Amino acid sequence: MKVQRTLYRDTEHARIAGVCAGIANYFGLETWLVRILVVTGFFLLAGPFVLVAYVAAWFILDKKPLGEGEVTQTLYSSAPGKGWRNASSDPQNTGSHKVEVKTKVWQAGEPPRQALHDIAKRFNAAEQRLRKMETYVTSREFELNREISRL
Repeated sequence: MKVQRTLYRDTEHARIAGVCAGIANYFGLETWLVRILVVTGFFLLAGPFVLVAYVAAWFILDKKPLGEGEVTQTLYSSAPGKGWRNASSDPQNTGSHKVEVKTKVWQAGEPPRQALHDIAKRFNAAEQRLRKMETYVTSREFELNREISRL
């Protein structure tokens, strides 16, 4: 299945106009790497060409719409080793959240240690919710409410 991607300016993660952040999102690279390549290209290769191309991209590219690129929550990984998705009703995890683990330094995503920490934190929160639910279901209050509801 091929995913259709569109090149946008990412003004949410912008330093000047969001062109480098948009290119980084489009190609799945770290934003800092794209910025270093643009600055290096400006000073070493063709300064005026890079400047004109950046300004042109600033005016040509549309701003990234809100909600663009969000992932629908599921309980499975679409590609082994590419990410972990979780459907959660946790109020702290509102919206979709996908943990992308990067395998190379220049790829976008979280380092493996941070991803493991985030996933462990989410599992601990789910376990705490499950414990509260189990405590309520096994309590006398639950039995009393169930008997009252039957009447």
